[in-house]
Amino acid sequence: MSTNAQTPSGFIVKSSPYNVEETLDRLEKIIEAKDGINVMGRIDHAKNAATAGLSLADTQVLIFGNAQIGTPLMQSNPLAAIDLPLKVLAWEDSDGTVHVGYLDPQALAERFGITDQSAIIEKMTGALNALTGKATEAP
Repeated sequence: MSTNAQTPSGFIVKSSPYNVEETLDRLEKIIEAKDGINVMGRIDHAKNAATAGLSLADTQVLIFGNAQIGTPLMQSNPLAAIDLPLKVLAWEDSDGTVHVGYLDPQALAERFGITDQSAIIEKMTGALNALTGKATEAP
């Protein structure tokens, strides 16, 4: 996906002045400093593609979450677990610009018909915006 491609509905994208690895390193450090949020993994899609003899621009996903926040959503609809824990994607487009993107929590709530957790959805929305904003702020 480049900035020229259509961004799917419910997907939030921001540009980063850092390369993919540094962007997610910054995000990971910010998350690890927060009480209650756990980094659960990182996937390097470009590295995985290379092991299969394929080429892919730098593309990585950071997976993280907070059981106090995610569990009530899964209690409302267990199918929401497919989109939890939260994920932030960082990728380099064909112009060399790095972006971060994530699923808008409101889109997650709408997809799974979660109408009884608006406070949690608002909290997730604010947290994702703040975390990615801090990770991508210019030096």
